[in-house]
Amino acid sequence: MHAEEKMTYEKWPAAPEKATLEAKNKFLGFWLFLGGETVLFASLFATYLALKDKVPDTSQHLAKDLFELPLTFVATMLLLTSSLTSVYAMYHMKNFAFKKMMLWLGLTVLLGAGFLGLEVYEFNHYVHVYKHTFTSSAFGSAFYTLVGFHGAHVAFGLSWILSLMIRNSKRGLNLYNAPKFYVASLYWHFIDVVWVFIFTVVYLMGMVG
Repeated sequence: MHAEEKMTYEKWPAAPEKATLEAKNKFLGFWLFLGGETVLFASLFATYLALKDKVPDTSQHLAKDLFELPLTFVATMLLLTSSLTSVYAMYHMKNFAFKKMMLWLGLTVLLGAGFLGLEVYEFNHYVHVYKHTFTSSAFGSAFYTLVGFHGAHVAFGLSWILSLMIRNSKRGLNLYNAPKFYVASLYWHFIDVVWVFIFTVVYLMGMVG
């Protein structure tokens, strides 16, 4: 048992996510990882912009023929709201309110799952109605790689948060798991920021041609 598990509210530090050397090392590793992720997504964005109009003939659909902004807007609102609930969760973590933190993390997971469900529906619609597949054109390959790769990150983020919730459901908060919750929350914010760029570059710019 970690000594931190005996922590009480009176002894809880103002910044529990950085209170130990191990926690600070987690932050350093996370930012290095995030740097690599940023470069990777930047490469995918550049590839998409280069290939977004590349279709074999005029019978193939372009972005303005495919995208349905109302559906994408709802998905965007779900993901952005999940970022807000994650902020509330970390607020309660800093105030040593474990049950409230778990409640807001649970809402974050539900909203994220809703976003992922809409994305799966969107892909299925494009494939079966418009025959827009990964191999139908260079545009299709670039679109599904970028958006699908982000969706995979959302799925990973959901699994990460859920595993932390399940593993620590009976342990409560301590200085060992607080940094883990906080880093997972930062990762979730990163996913949301990337989606804002996707929504702007892929969907909004796609609709105006």
